[in-house]
Amino acid sequence: MFKKNIIFVLIFLLIFTFLVRTAESLEITASSALLMDRDSGRILFEFNSREKRPMASTTKIMTAILALEMKEMQEVVKISSEAVSTEGSSIWLESGELKTVEELLYGLMLRSGNDAAVAIAEHIAGSVKDFALLMTKRARELGAVNTTFKNPHGLDEKDHLTTAYDLALLTRHTLFIPKFREIVKREDKRISWPGEPQPRMLHNQNKLLAIYPGGNGVKTGWTTPAGRCFVGSATRGGQQLISVVLDAPEMWEDSTALLDYGFENFKYYRFIEKNKPVKRVPLENGRQSSIEIEVERDFNFPLQKNEKKYLFFCFNINTPLSAPLSKGEVVGNLNVYLGKKLVAELQLVAGEDVERAGIYSIILQKLKTLFNRVSLVRD
Repeated sequence: MFKKNIIFVLIFLLIFTFLVRTAESLEITASSALLMDRDSGRILFEFNSREKRPMASTTKIMTAILALEMKEMQEVVKISSEAVSTEGSSIWLESGELKTVEELLYGLMLRSGNDAAVAIAEHIAGSVKDFALLMTKRARELGAVNTTFKNPHGLDEKDHLTTAYDLALLTRHTLFIPKFREIVKREDKRISWPGEPQPRMLHNQNKLLAIYPGGNGVKTGWTTPAGRCFVGSATRGGQQLISVVLDAPEMWEDSTALLDYGFENFKYYRFIEKNKPVKRVPLENGRQSSIEIEVERDFNFPLQKNEKKYLFFCFNINTPLSAPLSKGEVVGNLNVYLGKKLVAELQLVAGEDVERAGIYSIILQKLKTLFNRVSLVRD
């Protein structure tokens, strides 16, 4: 019986080793690739991720960012002849047609409409050229410093370039916008089609939604110079991962391999919850002698096996804290380290309102503190 158990364990370990991917065993066809955890921004895998490359229609992620940040969804856009004449993929817009920003965003992200991209650009900036300048400026504000946009759709143009890392940063930003998440996870969407008996039916070109459990975004792209490009996302157990592959002949296989690697090799930990006390600290001049402090936001982080013991939390509190304090007021910061690397900076805030004590109470507190210090010196 003992020998049979040993054999069973060995067989199980061999099968498990074969199934679980490691970074070294990942074989991808992409010229550039990156896998990122959405919540923390931690890079879980990268290959040539800072190499500048054409991006094809993944460009439209940036176009969507500006539309979502600068316009209301029900604003009406009048479609120009320039938008209608844009070559490549289309949602069959007609000159003079009226469309809401929301409808154009669905056409942009599901059907990859180049006409929708130009319509959005003209509505926001007046011209494609001026919109491209806004795209580049905003991208660099978000950390995508190696990205330059020349148009809102991704058709080939000199110096229209990004990196896998920059695309992941931009996508991470959009995946915190509820409306963007709602749009990119839709498999189909009907939008208006004036003069036609039926509305336009838009089918999402992102096959990841159907082929990968938990798949929920984001954008495909293809041109001859760029090759097949794809930014994908998937969520499991509350953890959302972002995969980017550029110039990837087998982009679906590459994307699923990257996502599998992330979910199989990194455990998702919820360390700190927003609005939950993390520490009680002394307080001067208040109607109470101490105050509970909280962290401004949740802190979730993916770790590989045996990494948890290397995670450290360093509290930096603006001492001495003095009343009055309002709930939510910043009182310091919490730095999180993985080994020697800083992986997160979180603001510490007051967890409650504390009024300033009366003058006699303050004097009494000062005398008590002084007495305690004298007693310590004598001891």
